[in-house]
Amino acid sequence: MKNIAIICGGDSGEYEISIKSGRVVSEHLDKSKYNGWLVEIKGEDWFYQGEDGKKYFIDKNDFSLTVKGERISFDGVFNAIHGTPGEDGKMQGYLDMLDIPYTSCGVDSSALSFNKHLCNRFISAYGISVANSVVIRKGEKVDRKQVIDNLGLPLFVKPARSGSSVGVSKVHKEDDFDEAVRKALAEDDQVLVEEYIEGRELACGLINKGEELIVFPLTEIISKKDFFDYEAKYTEGLAHEVTPAKVDVEVEQDIKTLSAFLFRQMGCKGFVRFDYILSGKGLYFLEVNAIPGMTEASLLPQMANAFGMSITELFTIALDNLFE
Repeated sequence: MKNIAIICGGDSGEYEISIKSGRVVSEHLDKSKYNGWLVEIKGEDWFYQGEDGKKYFIDKNDFSLTVKGERISFDGVFNAIHGTPGEDGKMQGYLDMLDIPYTSCGVDSSALSFNKHLCNRFISAYGISVANSVVIRKGEKVDRKQVIDNLGLPLFVKPARSGSSVGVSKVHKEDDFDEAVRKALAEDDQVLVEEYIEGRELACGLINKGEELIVFPLTEIISKKDFFDYEAKYTEGLAHEVTPAKVDVEVEQDIKTLSAFLFRQMGCKGFVRFDYILSGKGLYFLEVNAIPGMTEASLLPQMANAFGMSITELFTIALDNLFE
């Protein structure tokens, strides 16, 4: 039996979603192989809460835990933190220094995938289509008319480093642009302004099983709101998710092949989700989610289920990778 710290929480607007993901991982962990310890990360407070309600704090010198006089060392970490510090490479760097293996992508690929602007530049270097965009940094003077003239309306304004559509706005009128930028700057000091690409939103999930790369059936996301925002993502009935997606075989193969290629080129590991827009002009890369949602209703567990893989099997593969 190996001791696994399931880390969740974090310091972003995705905190509550991450807590839910962590609890689902804890519930569905293969108890015959792994002892799961749910560790909440919030600022400087890193703790495990016992059944008695008492908080036992992590010793950050070696990422150990002492519970009722017994010292617990962890054989591995299941990373369920959406947003900083679990998805941007910070936690990965800390765990690397302690030589503790973890389920998510490493430092380089995490930092790259989390920064939408840098990730788009990396992806486009391979000739893959991405939306035209402009970056705004905190403190910079913005000529909104020039931005809108270049990108057109509607357009998207989003934090460069954020997930779950936190701080994202779809701007239809010039008068709404400044408020959208302020909203995004509340989440990050870099803002990405992107042209709107009309089309179908498709997602492709993957997980490595040792050297083998498993590519799951595609999902089409059909939002009942103006776009797939935070509310649509986490409010039942506001989005329709179709798995497997009803697309032509050629389109399906192209997306799966491209996702497998990017998984390898970005140095990803564990389970990852790539998102695209299929427009009349072709396929556009949207973003990569290095730590996708892990609840039963989340996209990647849905994809795994359609593939014939239970959520427990999904989590077990992710952990088994650490020890093979």
